[in-house]
Amino acid sequence: MKYPHLLPTRSEPKGGNAVTDIRRVMPILALCASLAATPLSANPPGHITGVGGIFFKSKDPKALMAWYRDVLGIKIEPWGGAAMRYDAPSHPPVVTLNAFKQTTHYMDPSTREFMLDFAVDDLTAFLDRLRAKGVAVLKRENSPDGDFAWIVDPDGTKIELWQPKTGAAPK
Repeated sequence: MKYPHLLPTRSEPKGGNAVTDIRRVMPILALCASLAATPLSANPPGHITGVGGIFFKSKDPKALMAWYRDVLGIKIEPWGGAAMRYDAPSHPPVVTLNAFKQTTHYMDPSTREFMLDFAVDDLTAFLDRLRAKGVAVLKRENSPDGDFAWIVDPDGTKIELWQPKTGAAPK
């Protein structure tokens, strides 16, 4: 028997009385009510909800942002930066944050301590456009997570370009 504590005891006749029956069921009803009132995945107030921005230093911020506009096609706002939407068509559903060991060579040839990763809708077409503007492609690679290529911006920051597989999110 799965729930023997809900059955009448030998001293109680079958059917019992209403008060006894309610007392048996109350703990289960209280548990169900508490689960229904609070979503299982709810976070308490005071937590991070996403990436609000990426900020970095540059020798010449205006020239660098002009390069991001003219070469990469990123719309630069009047205040000097870009506001890229999460809900853009074909955009991955998440932003990846990951730390690498100090000794990693993954960001080479850059000497910067970070790398930017931009999702693209058609890597081949994007690389053709970059090459036409004189940008050297360091490497191109296919993986189960999608197609990747790497370039370097004028400040020496390595940029990863990623065309996700349909429905893929970074791991």
